[in-house]
Amino acid sequence: MRLVIAQCTVDYAGRLTAHLPLAERLLILKQDGSVLVHSDGGSYKPLNWMSPPCRMEESEPTPTQADAGIERIWTVRHTKTDDTLEVSIYRILHDSEHDLGVDPGLEKDGVEAHLQKLLAEHIEVLGPGYSLVRREYMTAIGPVDILARDAQNASVAVEIKRRGEIDGVEQLTRYLELMNRDPLLAPVRGVFAAQEIKPQARTLAEDRGIECLVVDYDALRGMDDPSTRLF
Repeated sequence: MRLVIAQCTVDYAGRLTAHLPLAERLLILKQDGSVLVHSDGGSYKPLNWMSPPCRMEESEPTPTQADAGIERIWTVRHTKTDDTLEVSIYRILHDSEHDLGVDPGLEKDGVEAHLQKLLAEHIEVLGPGYSLVRREYMTAIGPVDILARDAQNASVAVEIKRRGEIDGVEQLTRYLELMNRDPLLAPVRGVFAAQEIKPQARTLAEDRGIECLVVDYDALRGMDDPSTRLF
């Protein structure tokens, strides 16, 4: 992993365009090829990024760019979509590389891990015609709990929590932003599944077009027979 703190501007061009004006930012270049641009705020969400598969080229500025104070140009291009992320570096304050080795992966809360396994085994809970693609589908910023396809063969990303709160909706939103950049997956819908979903989280999810699903843990485990209930 390469960590660079630099004064830079950032321009993204693709299905949409975005510009970050000159400021000091943290640039993260990961071994998988992804590039993330962070500020010293906004929690852990990057201001902009390019997810793999992509390649980066570093070049000298043109005379006009050099006159403006630019020292280096990073051009990151997605190899499937041709989206580009261009970082114009005016000054590097820090540049270091670190070998982090193989990550053992996230150890989830026992209930969440069990919910994920049960929901994958009973994917029809999401609706008729659903099929499982895989559990722990990896993105550049972490694994989505379940990737499935609905009856129309459209991609569905499922994030599972024991208790559904706003941060879980934000997490799924970031996954969806990345996955919808992949033409092999897009369009990707989101399902936020939990044993309990807070009203604020439900409101935010529905506002973003994310479906909410309250999961009955005991029913999935086969311990709760709905036919024996009075209500």
